[in-house]
Amino acid sequence: MSTTTGNTVKFNRPDGKPVEGYLARPENAEHAPAVVVIQEWWGLNDQIRGVADRLAHAGYQALVPDLYHGKSTVEEEEAHHLMDGLDFGDAVSQDIRGAVDYLKQHTSKVAVMGFCMGGALSVLSVCQIPDLSAGVIYYGAPPMEYVDASSIKFPVLGHFGTQDAFFPIDSIDQLEAKMVDAGVDAQFHRYLAHHAFANETAVGEGRIAGTQYDPAWAQRAWDRTLTFLGRTLWS
Repeated sequence: MSTTTGNTVKFNRPDGKPVEGYLARPENAEHAPAVVVIQEWWGLNDQIRGVADRLAHAGYQALVPDLYHGKSTVEEEEAHHLMDGLDFGDAVSQDIRGAVDYLKQHTSKVAVMGFCMGGALSVLSVCQIPDLSAGVIYYGAPPMEYVDASSIKFPVLGHFGTQDAFFPIDSIDQLEAKMVDAGVDAQFHRYLAHHAFANETAVGEGRIAGTQYDPAWAQRAWDRTLTFLGRTLWS
């Protein structure tokens, strides 16, 4: 396993406004493909930094744009408030697009990967950012009317829990059908799990009802993700 370095970086949105993010890089970062990692509704916290670090250990540059611009929380009510205050269109077209453009200065292959709220933003990103090479969605989706699957020209991987109370599996079935009907190379996996099954902090008291970490399914999803990224970004 290679060593990694992680630090705060600044980059510009397409409109010129600055954004900060957490960038984790592998030891041999030159020309390594990259992943934009999209936060859950908690903000840019240690858990999502850890996801970027894991990707860097696997050989990828991983950038988490700070969509809340310095704010984060561990409280459900505040997380809901922060998410409700986020302009999803602006986040995709400016913050996430800016992160993709920043990474494109260092590599030709960039994927997007998001969890929960970030999963929904990842769906919007694969529809609206043509410079991406792949997308990975973890248990999140926007309303179907915002999904233009015909614009997706690269592979998409999804991980969803059949017991997810926040994103019911029938809505995920609709998302998959919409992509397949549009000819997208979409591969959706379903797990007998609850929402946030890949978030190791979703255990015990202090987390919201309906979320539950499942280490077995989390590892299975991670292995599938690395296989997918290896196929789509290193070829």
